[in-house]
Amino acid sequence: MTRAITLILMLTALLHSAAIFGFFYAWVCSTMWGLDAAEPATAIAAMQAMNASVRNAVFAPAFFATPLLLILAGALLWTQQRRSSATFFGLAGLVYLFGGLVLTMAVNVPMNEALALVTIPDDANAAAQIWNDYSGPWQFWNQTRTVASGISFLLAAWGAVLYRPVTMS
Repeated sequence: MTRAITLILMLTALLHSAAIFGFFYAWVCSTMWGLDAAEPATAIAAMQAMNASVRNAVFAPAFFATPLLLILAGALLWTQQRRSSATFFGLAGLVYLFGGLVLTMAVNVPMNEALALVTIPDDANAAAQIWNDYSGPWQFWNQTRTVASGISFLLAAWGAVLYRPVTMS
């Protein structure tokens, strides 16, 4: 029974870390490029709508539960004397916790909240200035959290590769 719980927890943690990496990655390679190509007023309105819609019950588990699941998997593996796997899962949890979740809450969310308060100006130059001031810095920090969440996923995946169940003799 313990082996099944361990495997389920490991797979759930891996799935969550892959999902959040994919979410951040999609912003890097499509969403923000598309918004940057749009009229600035349209980009601002679209980003305001997307930021409002991301706060939902489908996104929350991947965003908030990932570090907990990774660290719990690491702790469970540690208690089973699976030190190598445990170390990689634990590191994965810490990397995502600070490089993904904390970074997002400290940087991207405040930027999103500030953009949400913006009244989109009728003047195209003013809208372009607002968008340019937002998009560049936001993308830098999004790329940073994407790299961190990718590293987190790879660490957990390596921890899963190193997992060796106890064999009964």
